[in-house]
Formats: sequence, C-alpha cells, structure tokens
Amino acid sequence: MGKIFLKSVLVQNAGEKPVRKDVLVDGNRFAKISDEISPEMAGNAEVVDCRNFALLPAFYNGHTHAAMSLLRGYADDMELSKWLNQYIWPLEAKLTDKDIEIGSRLAVLEMIKSGTVFFADMYWHREQTMKVVEELGIRATIGVTISDILIPPAGLKANFEFLEKHTGESERVKLSVMPHSVYMVSEEYLRRCIEMSEREKYPLHIHLSETESEVQNCKSQYGCSPVELLERLGGLNERLHAAHCVCFSEKDTEIFAKSGATAILNPCSNLKLSSGIPPIVKLMDAGANLALGTDGDSSNNNLDMHEEMKLAALLAKVQGGAEKLPAPEALKMASVNVARMNGIDAGVIAEGKLADGLLVRLDNERMVPCFDLISNWVYSADSGAIDSVICNGRFVMRGGHVDGEEDIVREAMDCARDLASR
Repeated sequence: MGKIFLKSVLVQNAGEKPVRKDVLVDGNRFAKISDEISPEMAGNAEVVDCRNFALLPAFYNGHTHAAMSLLRGYADDMELSKWLNQYIWPLEAKLTDKDIEIGSRLAVLEMIKSGTVFFADMYWHREQTMKVVEELGIRATIGVTISDILIPPAGLKANFEFLEKHTGESERVKLSVMPHSVYMVSEEYLRRCIEMSEREKYPLHIHLSETESEVQNCKSQYGCSPVELLERLGGLNERLHAAHCVCFSEKDTEIFAKSGATAILNPCSNLKLSSGIPPIVKLMDAGANLALGTDGDSSNNNLDMHEEMKLAALLAKVQGGAEKLPAPEALKMASVNVARMNGIDAGVIAEGKLADGLLVRLDNERMVPCFDLISNWVYSADSGAIDSVICNGRFVMRGGHVDGEEDIVREAMDCARDLASR
C-alpha cells in the first residue's frame, strides 16, 4: 500500500468549518493534514489535484442484507409480515452460495458508487459475502445469523462454532452475533446469543420493535416489550446494535437510552413497508446512541446512505421542529456514529484516522452555490456528486468508475433471470 497526496482539497468534518488543505495518506491512515505539504514529505506519493473537490467522511451502513440486491423489486407495496412470509422467505430458500456471492457483489458495487465503505450485514451464506468484501476493498461486520425457527440444530451448532473460532476475520472484516429478532429466536437461543456476545466481545445485532404486531406478540408471549425482554435476558447494553426501533414506548425509550445500546434507524424501509416512523427526536432527547442503515435492497429499494441521511433529518424536523437534527448531526449518524459502534477508527477526516473518505465535486450542479458545504451535502446533493471513494488508504472508486463494474452488473442480471425461473 503506497501513498496518496491529495493536493489543495476542501476538508470538512461534521460540525467544523471547511478549510482547504493538503492531505497525505500513507498506508491506510491519514498521515498529515496541513496548509502545505512539501514534495519531500510527500515523497513518492501519487499526487491528485483536488482543487475542484471536497474531502468528506465516507458513509457507513449500520444495517443491511447485502445479497437481497437480487430481490430488488421482486415484492413491493405490501406490509412486512405478508412480504416476508409469502414472498421473501420462499424465494430466499432457493438461493445458492453462488447467488449470494453475485448478489453481495452487486450490493457492494452499489454501496461504493453511493459513497459507502462499510456495512453491517445480516444474511445467509456469510462466507460468500466475506469473500466479496475482501475482493472489493471495503469494510464489513458480517453477521452470523441465528434463528432456531429457520435453521436446523446442526446449522445452529455450526454457527456458534464459527463464532467461537472467529472464522474469517481480518483487518477489514469482523463478525457479529445476529439473532434475527425476538419473534424468530426462542428465549433459549436469545440467551445463548447474549452469552456469546459477552464471552467473545462481539456486537449483538438484532431487529427490534420493527412493528406494532411484533411488540404485541412479544407482550403476549413474554409479558413485556422486546426492549424489556432483552433487558431481562441481560442483552441490553453497549454491545447491542438494534435495527429499526420504530415502536418504542416511553419506557422502552428511557431504558434503551440509559443502557448505552445503539439504535440503527432505517426510515426508508420502515416507511415503504408501512411499519411506521422511528421516534428519532424522542430517542435523541433521551440521549440514545443513534446511527443509520438502509436495510436491504428488496425493502428500501436501494443502499444509498445519502438518501437515508436526508430523510432522517427531515423526519426529525417534522417530529420536533426545524432545529432538530441539523445537517452536521445527520452526517454523523451516517458516518462516524456507525464506525464507532463497530470499532472502526474512522468516520472523520483527521490525522491518524483510517483513511476513508469521499472526493465530492464542488462544481456539481447540486453543490453550487456553496454557502455551507455540509448543508449542501446533506440537503441538496445526491450520490451523483461523488467522484471518487477511498477506503483503507486506496481508491475503490475513481472518476465514478469501479474496476469490473460492468461484469458485476451483467452477472447479476443473468443470475436474477435464472432465479425468477426456478
């Protein structure tokens, strides 16, 4: 891994003023950010003229199902239970290892093209997704999905052994314990997942309180809400990464915020499936840790974190007033907050941090005029303004192009046609 010298680039993190700097990337970290970096310091670095660019934090997708890219548009305009039971799960049962590889590759391409360098994934055939992440150069926390309703005993045993051995972890790929939900995992296996998270220091990642029916069914079965159930079982703590969090009572919000857990909000998917709107402002006011994710391509129906970020900011304003969730805070929810909860030393442009970032065109029509760079980026622009993406100190997209993208798209089209005929 060599050096990259970004000459005269506009740099801004959320909440800071934009400044024009020289930025030196050495290996996989930002080595120097200065008014001027001398040729001697840059050494043999590749020099990139960045006078027309801003260097902004990359996106980190807190919750998704990558290989569901193959199911984009397959079943739309219906509520969650019907969508899952009658359409998604039957088709997913037909997916092979190769399908997952192809679908994951399409999803990672889509994420790179829209500025995302990390995703937390809950899906099946995890080794295929891990392979694709390593291949395309980004980061991921790959879930080992647990559901004793969907997975036979031998498969569950293999899953826990996979976690115990930390199988396949690397510099850019980590693992997480991912019980699907309180309605797809028994109390016995929820306890086992929590114990594994505690023992091996894994994140515990779960769908939580996504719909009113989930909450009511949990109360009927356990006499409490899903949040209260996790508290009762010892799983409500700083290691908990909870996706959706739409149907929280006042008590749920209070105990969740105090626990140190992180709520990963997916407003696009929740709206599309008519699950509801996450209580963004109530969670903010309670002091909860908040992050964003897209959910999967079949329920969103894209993996564009920029779109998720803008929607979250707008919904917060409807819930609590125009001052709520200003642009810099919305950007944090889509970047450094997700990176931090997954133990990644990135998400901001600063010396010593892992070198992840986006080169955004300042002459893009949506970035002009530029009275406020972060405001433009959150409220006005879209991912079309992204010229290049850097992850771990190397370009994974340059000039709007990802190596091999044409082949990735072609293979995914062929795979989807085959899947539809099975």
